[in-house]
Amino acid sequence: MPDYRRNRVKGGCYFFTINLLERGNNTLLVENIDYLRKIVKDIRLQHPFHIDGWVILPEHMHCMWTLPNGDSDYSMRIRLMKGMFSQGLPKTEWLSSVRRNSGERGLWQRLFWEHTIRDDNDYVRHMDYLHYNPVKHGYVKRVCDWSYSTFHTLVERGVYPSDWGGDVDDISVGEPG
Repeated sequence: MPDYRRNRVKGGCYFFTINLLERGNNTLLVENIDYLRKIVKDIRLQHPFHIDGWVILPEHMHCMWTLPNGDSDYSMRIRLMKGMFSQGLPKTEWLSSVRRNSGERGLWQRLFWEHTIRDDNDYVRHMDYLHYNPVKHGYVKRVCDWSYSTFHTLVERGVYPSDWGGDVDDISVGEPG
């Protein structure tokens, strides 16, 4: 297996994109949101991390975590999350011969995208991207209408105004007329 190089900063803040294998019309993550939340809670008890932001979409998620001082093992946490989620669901997915022969489930893409947050501006840009993602993908017209997001908690804390991101119908794109 290739050696994927990942940036590791002990106690760092990271942005992740984690995808299901089949992205099409898959709604597995939101259909099993309570189970996913329980898994994350259980993992955090054994391997703490701070959730800066998170949005769960039907077939992928974006999250931003800050790890404890001296800890840079985000891969283990993601591996546990994917594994525990997969173990708790019935085996109904199609498996390629490669996955079948290696004993893998066919739920998740093998890899995930990671970005180490560099500074305050980078942090804000990634938090905004994360929370705006349901609008970007057309699931809702306003950020506040997507329930599977830390946006609502951050509104309560005064980080975002409740109308942040506006309304898709209010946004004009392209040339007039």
